[in-house]
Amino acid sequence: AVPAGIPADVATLADELCDAPRHLGIHSGGMVICDRPMAEVCPVEWGRMADRSVLQWDKEDCAAVGLVKFDLLGLGMLSALHHTLDLVAAHEGTQVDLARLDQDEAVYDMICAADTIGVFQIESRAQMATLPRLRPRCFHDLVVEIALIRPGPIQGGSVHPYIRRRNGQEEVTYLHPSCENALAGTLGIPLFQEQLMRLAIDVAGFTATEADRLRQAMGSKRSHARMEALHQRFLDGAGERGVPSDVAEQVWQKLAAFADYGFPESHAVSFAHLVYASCWLKFHHPAAFCAGLLNAQPMGFYSPHTLVQDVRRHGV
Repeated sequence: AVPAGIPADVATLADELCDAPRHLGIHSGGMVICDRPMAEVCPVEWGRMADRSVLQWDKEDCAAVGLVKFDLLGLGMLSALHHTLDLVAAHEGTQVDLARLDQDEAVYDMICAADTIGVFQIESRAQMATLPRLRPRCFHDLVVEIALIRPGPIQGGSVHPYIRRRNGQEEVTYLHPSCENALAGTLGIPLFQEQLMRLAIDVAGFTATEADRLRQAMGSKRSHARMEALHQRFLDGAGERGVPSDVAEQVWQKLAAFADYGFPESHAVSFAHLVYASCWLKFHHPAAFCAGLLNAQPMGFYSPHTLVQDVRRHGV
């Protein structure tokens, strides 16, 4: 219904503007690679920054025509690790290969004790408060830790159920047996975007393409029309596979709720590698690691003074 006092033609124009882009934005690290001049494939305009050109399509349109887009982002920890490896090689004569680090129980003991000042990702207060309760003992545990301790899962109430299940204080349950394949790795608690897609495939018979469309539709720019169409497709598909309608609706609501904070598992795995590498270096080469952090400043949660005080507490 049109509110009183709004002219009909204004209401009509406003309705036509629904779902239209509000403004143009540029991804600071987005790069598109093509086998020919980009202007032959996609409309291009000059950006406000000198010598910077911008595609006029959004990322979904670029993907639809097969353009390859990369997000090139910098991480201070990569510089710190590089400095650390150079220092270890120069002063200790040891070549450390981060791709071949052993899974060291002593390193995991350090992580469980929340002795993580200066390391990647798990140095925040929220992470440090969770580590002694979650007690990571393998690489997969670090992957889960990174995805779990973020604003979305915390606000969505996923943290405490996962920890209770992890510690055997709560039974691992699933809304339907068809959910187990997707959620077994996270004890029935959805955390990753890939799990959303797998649930759609297993519960409702989505194709991989449909599941990816669902991921996109449930993203930050939700389309009500797309969501409704996929909602009905999900319920119909689940019904065909023998899932009761009320259970299918519960699964859909859970998908819709966690889609806002679902983290790409591939992203979490990459971050977990940097977490373990930084922890391994902190444990085995504390002096070089601290120097590497100092050389890479500004970065991280802690000031140089705090980093130095921490390494002194470790006998350096």
